[in-house]
Amino acid sequence: MSGGGTETPVGCEPAPGGGGKKKDSLGFAGSPAHLIIKDLGEIHSRLLDHRPVIQGETRYFVKEFEEKRGLREMRVLENLKHMIQETNEHTLPTCRATMQDNLNQVLQRLQAATDSVCRLQQREQERKKIHNDLLIAREKQQVTQWEDFMKEQHSKQAEVDGEHGKALEKLREQYAEMEKGLARFSTF
Repeated sequence: MSGGGTETPVGCEPAPGGGGKKKDSLGFAGSPAHLIIKDLGEIHSRLLDHRPVIQGETRYFVKEFEEKRGLREMRVLENLKHMIQETNEHTLPTCRATMQDNLNQVLQRLQAATDSVCRLQQREQERKKIHNDLLIAREKQQVTQWEDFMKEQHSKQAEVDGEHGKALEKLREQYAEMEKGLARFSTF
């Protein structure tokens, strides 16, 4: 698990002359200090050196991705690329031409509708103007009739007041004569 290869313990050097035993500053390779250092190296490599594990996981991921999926993503991307090219080359120009033709027809219809609405609005304004003119003429006529009526009422009032005054004067004269007649009879 140390990533392969032989390890040299810290502070140890291979013995000169190619001997099978290693000699370090503390003594021979079989000494207890040498064994402790060797154990520490193994513990260090197992706890802190993760390169072999990561390499194994990387190989497994690449194998899983490439072999089991069978480059499915590449085929999907190729299909998408083909579909986008077909859309850009054929579908969009067809849609654009159809839209322009239909848009021209819609614009013509809209212009005709706008003209019709303008004519209707103009007729309505003319009708309102005629109606307002008639209302103003009727109002003026009614004002004139009212003024004539009031003048006539004033003249009739003056006439009635004059007749009333004459009748009152006549009654006064009659009562004055009656008082004179009574005064003649009361002296008896």
